[in-house]
Amino acid sequence: MKVKNICCIGAGYVGGPTMSVIAQKNKHITVNVVDMNIDKISAWNSKDLDRLPIYEPGLSKVVNEARGRNLFFSTEIDKHIDEADMIFISVNTPTKTHGEGMGYAADLKYVEACAKQIAKISKSDKIVVEKSTVPVRTSEKIKEILNRYNKNVKFEILSNPEFLAEGTAMRDLEIPDRVIIGGDNSSAIDSLVKIYSSWVPEKNILTTNLWSSELSKLTANAFLAQRISSINSLSELCEETGADIEEVSKAIGMDSRIGSSFLKTSVAFGGSCFQKDILNLVYIARTLGLKKVADYWEQIIIINEHQRNRFSKKIIQTIDSNNLNPKVQILGWAFKKDTNDSRESAAIYVADNLIKSKISINIYDPKVKQSQIFFDLNYINNDEIKNKELVSVKNNMLKCKFNTNVIAILTEWDEFKHYDWGQIYKKMNKPAYIFDGRNILDRKKLESIGFNYIGIGR
Repeated sequence: MKVKNICCIGAGYVGGPTMSVIAQKNKHITVNVVDMNIDKISAWNSKDLDRLPIYEPGLSKVVNEARGRNLFFSTEIDKHIDEADMIFISVNTPTKTHGEGMGYAADLKYVEACAKQIAKISKSDKIVVEKSTVPVRTSEKIKEILNRYNKNVKFEILSNPEFLAEGTAMRDLEIPDRVIIGGDNSSAIDSLVKIYSSWVPEKNILTTNLWSSELSKLTANAFLAQRISSINSLSELCEETGADIEEVSKAIGMDSRIGSSFLKTSVAFGGSCFQKDILNLVYIARTLGLKKVADYWEQIIIINEHQRNRFSKKIIQTIDSNNLNPKVQILGWAFKKDTNDSRESAAIYVADNLIKSKISINIYDPKVKQSQIFFDLNYINNDEIKNKELVSVKNNMLKCKFNTNVIAILTEWDEFKHYDWGQIYKKMNKPAYIFDGRNILDRKKLESIGFNYIGIGR
């Protein structure tokens, strides 16, 4: 099939940037990104590119080039499904909060709803592409729904998992390590290969069967998270023995068999994918009776929770044992730098632990909005009244008064490295403590100013 018209259902962190690059690189293809969220689509269509709903370095430039030419954002979902030759499903697959598999399995209700809508609207043959992260054999379920609700149209299913790291998503799209396309119909596979090969070398495009493609995404994220939890587990050992985790990490990473990627210790990993995908992998293993396999992968989550809880506990114990003002200035809310995504951010859990200990917090992040911060807290602790009482959010670093004894750095934003820490120290109550949850600051310099510096693994 020659693809002239693409529809992507879901204008989020995956759908928006991915379709923007596909449109930029394939001027002959019309790309429509659709979503039922009117505010989100309005933001994507804003003339002010700073108002795009997603912050990613380089995204606004690509959107500005392609939008209005062959890239469009719309709430007219049925219309664009009907017109499309190829449809990407790029909707959320959160962890189930109730029912069978609660707390582990992926909730596929949005994916299934998309499949049902595609089936009911379609009048011509379609290639349907899984872009969302899904469990193995989800494509089988999608095909069953499509065929159940529409027996007159031929649907071909492909799996095309995303491997984007937020903060570097545009680079990952421009120069991907690999593009995986899984399917059982060579013609459909070739149609998607041609789209990607307009800018991706064909040697970097790997074609597989559907099940291998679906499992590759889950296991890739599990391997990356495994490295982070491994180095974080060693950070606690370093604290007890006098070793320095930064030196240990460097020594490990210099081994060519291991490499240095994802060996940076931190307060914990976050983001929408790692925890969700590992829990999903654990659930799949358990349902197949692979208990030891499930227990192995679940340990990654256990270590991650332990890391952020022990970081919180250090702050609480420092305040209590020194009879300090029960207030903390938090710097950073996004789960990593160069993104405004705060999903599963360690900052949420650390802040919640502090709130439970009746410690008030001031929060500053250069990209995450106040509304999102309160949404995150209200979602996790369901205590809107206490959150409003104990939490203050500043959208400008200059508005932070630093009238506290404790600063906690929870996101590795570059700007934090360049602050005038001498001036900040003068504003703070004494003794002054910095809990560096990312090990980004110069310990010796801060201690020479007068700070008590507490990093991770050192």
